[in-house]
Amino acid sequence: MRFTSTRDKTVDTSFLQALLDCMPADGGLYVPEGNADLRRWILYTNENTTFDSIAGALTSACINTEFSPIICETIATKAFPFEPKLKRLDDNLFTLELFNGPTGSHRDFGVSYMAACLETILTLNGKTATFLDLTSGPHGASLARALRGSKKLKSVLLYPKGTVRGLSESDFVWNGGNIYPIEIDGDLKYCRALIQEIFSDRALVQKFSLTASTTANIGRLLPQAFFYTYAFSRLKEKVSGDIYYAMAPGNYSNLVAGLYSWRLCLPLRGFIVPTSGALGADVKGYPIITDAIVSVKDRPPVNASDPSNLERLEDFFTDYSAMIRSFVYPAKVDEAATEEAAKDLYKKYDLISDQETAAAYGAAQKRKDLIDGAGDAVVLIQRDHPAYSASFVQKALGERIEVPQTIQEVLKPFDLKRPLAKTKEDLVKVLEQIQ
Repeated sequence: MRFTSTRDKTVDTSFLQALLDCMPADGGLYVPEGNADLRRWILYTNENTTFDSIAGALTSACINTEFSPIICETIATKAFPFEPKLKRLDDNLFTLELFNGPTGSHRDFGVSYMAACLETILTLNGKTATFLDLTSGPHGASLARALRGSKKLKSVLLYPKGTVRGLSESDFVWNGGNIYPIEIDGDLKYCRALIQEIFSDRALVQKFSLTASTTANIGRLLPQAFFYTYAFSRLKEKVSGDIYYAMAPGNYSNLVAGLYSWRLCLPLRGFIVPTSGALGADVKGYPIITDAIVSVKDRPPVNASDPSNLERLEDFFTDYSAMIRSFVYPAKVDEAATEEAAKDLYKKYDLISDQETAAAYGAAQKRKDLIDGAGDAVVLIQRDHPAYSASFVQKALGERIEVPQTIQEVLKPFDLKRPLAKTKEDLVKVLEQIQ
């Protein structure tokens, strides 16, 4: 499989280059080209097929012209000592838990896979690379854990002043680790501008072998496609009809990854999502992408620290614009409806859900018209442990949720006790120090 850009279809690059380069020079995002018919293999999977086996096989199918099946399996085995969990709530409703990694967040899957990919590939090529990212939450903690023991990867993490959390001193570069956290004298918007300034300087990106660990990087996005094949392997003997996946918007990476799964010939019917300012619904309930009114050529470059995968969604349906109506089903779910959905999940199924899962369930309830027969099913994507929505759970359910020790560590503030950084030049000095 080759990769092109959302903004320039003359771009033709390998998975390795897309992974390392992260952002095309045209300011767009890398997207896969072509399809692969894996239906026969997918139908062969079952409840005994492990997640890392699925990941290894799909990796090999996508990049078999670059790396051998053995290397692909090695990457998957290293990346996934944990796996999702599919649970049945009733005859037509399931949940897919994605919070079984070290930080209790869905990010663990993408970050761990990307780190394993890069570590393996860089070892084979005798090279090194550095992640440059902005974070104020679990992302940094997930990356720190994924890079422990790495010989080829380092990470420079930017934190808005006062938001450093979830780190361990043993992970810091100055203590022999792979993480260099920097507290920035500025807010989130200012930090994003700094990241954009660095990645816009192509000479700097090449000099320091910089890449990002957000879903701007196709290596972070691609493994999210594995979730759906895994879910199908557990559903195939339980569901006789169509399968819908309901999920919160986020930055739409799970939605786009699900569509890539369909491109690999995975059986599924569509995706139910709560509306947002970026993706709404017209009077007939059909999806509307707000950004679509502006041509991609007239948009500013995508910011590596804050990517919206809606541009990838637009790209997916470029040649078949009407098809989006057959795959994406938006529904308006406000705050009150989200709380009611959380209560419903708790009363009916004894399920304490995070705010995003509750919103996804609320959307699925509003799109019951999609379920044509008794054999159809909806899978709720639970991206993060409900402890991350403790205040929402308290308000909606009146329940004080127990926060696991691992998540307490992720949320624990950390005092760096180091000077604040302010400018691009400050960041460049750090990048020079860790080479």
